Amino acid sequence: MMGSGLEMLIALVFGYLCGAIPFGLILVKSAGLGDIRTVGSGNIGATNVLRTGNKTVAGLTLILDAAKGAVPAALMGWLYGPEAGILGGLAAFFGHLFPMWLGFKGGKGVATSIGVLFGLFWPLGLIFIGVWIVMALVFRISSLSALTASVLSPFAAWALGRGDLILPAVIMGAAIFVTHRANIARLVRGEEPRIGKSKPA
Repeated sequence: MMGSGLEMLIALVFGYLCGAIPFGLILVKSAGLGDIRTVGSGNIGATNVLRTGNKTVAGLTLILDAAKGAVPAALMGWLYGPEAGILGGLAAFFGHLFPMWLGFKGGKGVATSIGVLFGLFWPLGLIFIGVWIVMALVFRISSLSALTASVLSPFAAWALGRGDLILPAVIMGAAIFVTHRANIARLVRGEEPRIGKSKPA
């Protein structure tokens, strides 16, 4: 059953505040590497953090960006029910994309979306990662891997019998396509850099 209006509001606010934590910016500054917004694409996500040359900081950013999606999805779902979990997860995802602390300019959402999927139903998150890895091994293009996994996630939710997660997967996938529009343009032109290259993404 759907939780009360207050419970939904708590899930929304808690999810957004978790998602809006700019871990990439915080970790890069804490490591004495400057402002990540002046590096590469200016994005606060793990892919751009990797361009600082510090793999440890990039790895921590990836983990924490995923965690800030997983925690609200799982915790709100546990406390108030599955609808609250979905709302909390989506709020965290959009909090990452549009953090109010940074003028609503955040990351591209891939790591956080994985975290949300894990928090809601871990096999779905695992499938996303599996698709990403296979595509990355074959094509060596991070953005293509993320876009492909995003497209397949709603179908995976359906195949796993989780029809309630199809719409959240579609919403996050559509948003990821929007945040990757520059990458898509480069893919069409055949100019998207492969994994390990230093061009903006």
